[in-house]
Amino acid sequence: MENDAFTGGIEPCGLRSKNDIGILICYILDYINKPFSKDDLVEVIQENGLANYFETHSAITELEKCGNICFADEAQKTIQITDNGKLISSQLHTSLSPIVRQRAVSAATKLIARRKIERENPVEIRKAEGGGYQVTLRITDNIRDLMALTLFMPDITEANAVKQHFHQFPEKIYSVVLASVIGDKSMIEQAMKELR
Repeated sequence: MENDAFTGGIEPCGLRSKNDIGILICYILDYINKPFSKDDLVEVIQENGLANYFETHSAITELEKCGNICFADEAQKTIQITDNGKLISSQLHTSLSPIVRQRAVSAATKLIARRKIERENPVEIRKAEGGGYQVTLRITDNIRDLMALTLFMPDITEANAVKQHFHQFPEKIYSVVLASVIGDKSMIEQAMKELR
């Protein structure tokens, strides 16, 4: 393939052909087989050094013009693969190295799981009166709050650190809080071991 893509920010195994970037996009969308946020797709490709940010956006635009992908929801900016795009994926995915395919699919799968955790366990950060930030952590069952906990953090860096840590271990943090409020020492010890 001709190296016709801007290569700034891509790793040695990354893609240097506009056609390959388009094939990779089709491959990812075909593999996950459901609408995917355009921004998340760009993040998966760009943050893993597989293709340049601008080239990825350009490839998405071109794939949409050619009818290989379409917007599933304009408001949420989610895209999905069309039958034409699936044909490209099935016939041309082998032109991509197995490392690129595996890295892209792994990153997309992890991002989908992370977004699910973030949806089910929302965190709200807002400025507190008199300075600092209030961070409200929620664990839901998609119908109601199972837990809502508000903490005070002195600055935005600490508030974001709480949010990030909470999203890594929401079920373990819930177990520690639950064990603490019901006073079950053995449950507290077990929950703390799991949190480490």
